[in-house]
Amino acid sequence: MPDQPLAAVSGWLILDKPRGLGSTQGVAAVKRVLRQAGYGKVKIGHGGTLDPLAEGILPIALGEATKLAGRMLDASKVYEFTIAFGEETDTLDTEGAVVARSDRLPTAEEVEAVLPRFTGPIEQVPPAYSALKVGGRRAYDLARAGEEVELAMRSVTVFDLGAIDAAQAGRITLRAHVSKGTYIRSLARDIARALGTVGHVTNLRRTQAGPFAQAQAISLDLLNEIGNGARLEDHLLPLEAGLDGIPAHDLDRTSAQAARQGRVLFDQALPDGLFLARYAGVPVALMETRGGTTTVVRGFNLPDAAKDEDL
Repeated sequence: MPDQPLAAVSGWLILDKPRGLGSTQGVAAVKRVLRQAGYGKVKIGHGGTLDPLAEGILPIALGEATKLAGRMLDASKVYEFTIAFGEETDTLDTEGAVVARSDRLPTAEEVEAVLPRFTGPIEQVPPAYSALKVGGRRAYDLARAGEEVELAMRSVTVFDLGAIDAAQAGRITLRAHVSKGTYIRSLARDIARALGTVGHVTNLRRTQAGPFAQAQAISLDLLNEIGNGARLEDHLLPLEAGLDGIPAHDLDRTSAQAARQGRVLFDQALPDGLFLARYAGVPVALMETRGGTTTVVRGFNLPDAAKDEDL
């Protein structure tokens, strides 16, 4: 560890979360590594819970990027998951007890034929073993205590759903691009029931979360190397990487100063909508223009040249 704390960091680390590790444990691992590397206290958050059973993309926001973590929660996700037919468990995955059995094992052709029924806007009941709250308590706490858990039907959207592997009898692997709030375990349960059988998820991997893809993710081993002296910069994505699809516009010095102070800007000749405001190439704020009036949605406090020289 350096004698003096290193400069504050802001940006995104995309962790390839292994199976068995919770999202909060993933965040704790990043905190530990950054402390070990000498970065001192860094504000950290994650961009969407991933079940301990699941593996894959877990976006972790550092510093000023935590101001965008809420947007990441609303982003769509892509999952690859395997359904094993013939048994349904109380957790809808391999961790639970079997609660229903069926001898019917559908063919891959039968599964693919039913998938259009689960594409587009759909209704689903979340799993009893989920982090949703019922009467102020987590549903999984109630379920583990043996209490009856009744969760309301919710509307979600499955943008795309298709088979990618059916090599084993009684199993099929699917890829789903889904809206926020979609439970893959519930989707697997409902697909199985629509086929006149039961099933549960045996493998679940998130391959994309919002703008972040699997190719950008680092393993726990690579993360730990940062704590042992490897360069954080080799894996850290910039704050604006979390704003894929939002245009960037450069402000002049006076407008950048006003934006940093949270003031409203007028007559910026900008189209209506959200945009990333920059000065000297550095993010200043996420802003929104409506009818010629531009307001700050999220300001960024980055220690860089954009704040120098009277800014």
